[in-house]
Amino acid sequence: MRESFAIGAVRVRAGQAKSVDLPIARLVTGGDVSLPVRVVHGREPGPAVWLDAAVHGDEVVGVEVIRRVLAAVSPRTLRGTLVAVPVVNVLGFMTGDRYLPDRRDLNRSFPGAARGSLASRIAHLLMTEVVARCDVGIDLHTGSDRRDNLPQVRADLDDPETRRLAAAFGAPVMLHARLRDGSLRQAAREAGSIALLYEAGEALRLEEQPVAAGVAGVLRVLAALGMLEEQPEPEAEPVECRASGWVRARGSGILHLEVELGDRVDAGARLGRVADAFGTGGRIVRADRDGIVIGLTRAPIVHAGDAVAHIAAPEGSA
Repeated sequence: MRESFAIGAVRVRAGQAKSVDLPIARLVTGGDVSLPVRVVHGREPGPAVWLDAAVHGDEVVGVEVIRRVLAAVSPRTLRGTLVAVPVVNVLGFMTGDRYLPDRRDLNRSFPGAARGSLASRIAHLLMTEVVARCDVGIDLHTGSDRRDNLPQVRADLDDPETRRLAAAFGAPVMLHARLRDGSLRQAAREAGSIALLYEAGEALRLEEQPVAAGVAGVLRVLAALGMLEEQPEPEAEPVECRASGWVRARGSGILHLEVELGDRVDAGARLGRVADAFGTGGRIVRADRDGIVIGLTRAPIVHAGDAVAHIAAPEGSA
């Protein structure tokens, strides 16, 4: 029989699943705020994997992804351990706010400190109680600031095992992305864990396609790690991209987009038009490179310099 899995003040026996609340802080009302965690500790040995969502409190897609993954996984058949944290930024999630009450971005606060700011304390708690106990993690996100993302995995594709798992996820695009200071992915890498970042959909919206792609991808990664039986292959092989950038509006006005997420475009292709309320005086928005549209603004009104379309260049493209 496997040893039990220790987290917080709780031990989870092999072949069992248990919910754990990790204390964060006490509110001014006297109520306690805790980090909700679900541990699925399989009967058979295997890797330990964490899933997290809502590091930004307005990102709900990942919460539903984790709910469905947990419903599909049984401790009786799982090989290894799954540690799920569906809502990391609990305070922001309750109000639909991307940030914490002190306006700090939690995903710029890792690895955190036990006696730091609230963001720093939550980051430290996640790192010490969850990340430090796991080998691999999947950090689930959506677009921000009225931006919509094509399902994609961002990771260090120069690391062979990370690349293998990113490919196994099977999102339409896997993007080689640099590590950002203070991000969970950077802190996890420095702690010796492999971390994938899944981006899909919009903030404060729960859409089926980003959720379904996320659930299928997570299950495929677990299968690639030997934790589950083989999962269905994705409809198409992920497109590997090494560079990306946002095309920005050259003028202010009402945006009329003419492309969709996932479209392939050539440099100079027409992406849309920005015009005034009468439809006059407009400026055409054109692609600055060959590539795939992996992000779009959903804001109908834009100003000069605002990001309009995110284009990723496939590996090997000019």
